[in-house]
Amino acid sequence: MAQPEYVPVALRDRVRVSERLPTPDAWWPDRVGELRQQGGQPAGPRLGTAGPDQGYALKLAQLMTDRLVLGPHDHVEDAVTGCLGVALRRAACYGRAPVIHDLELAFAVWGFLAGAPEDLVAFRRPLFDGAAHHYGDQRAIADRVPESTLRLGADEVEGRLGGGGWRLLLGLEGDDPPASA
Repeated sequence: MAQPEYVPVALRDRVRVSERLPTPDAWWPDRVGELRQQGGQPAGPRLGTAGPDQGYALKLAQLMTDRLVLGPHDHVEDAVTGCLGVALRRAACYGRAPVIHDLELAFAVWGFLAGAPEDLVAFRRPLFDGAAHHYGDQRAIADRVPESTLRLGADEVEGRLGGGGWRLLLGLEGDDPPASA
């Protein structure tokens, strides 16, 4: 409530006039880190896929390590790191943060959940060998899975792995089968 004008006010109690800030100038994306192209984030091989809260996938991957079925030459770190990019791509396709279903699909596509065919295990071995230490290998693993596969459910993927169906899931239908190592 305002104080009447006839009431004396000490100088220290008077209301101060606030300083008004000027209207800011127009803004232009001219800084070094600005994306200037029409499509926004650049896309292409080995560039990754931007998405929200991607670090949460690391927590989810830790929860799934007990469910992984590894071969004699597989390492948990390589399997988790290699499949993490696939899970993050799937989450970004839907424009959301990663959830446990993204990790399940990623591990299922590469046969790290139960029932992987031997030819898939032989195919993934050189791809995942040392993937935890090489970013290029991680990107190559993630880029190998087509978006049509990322849109499937983990149960659908597991059902299609047998009988060479994993080759279709990875977009290898026209390639020659890999030589056994």
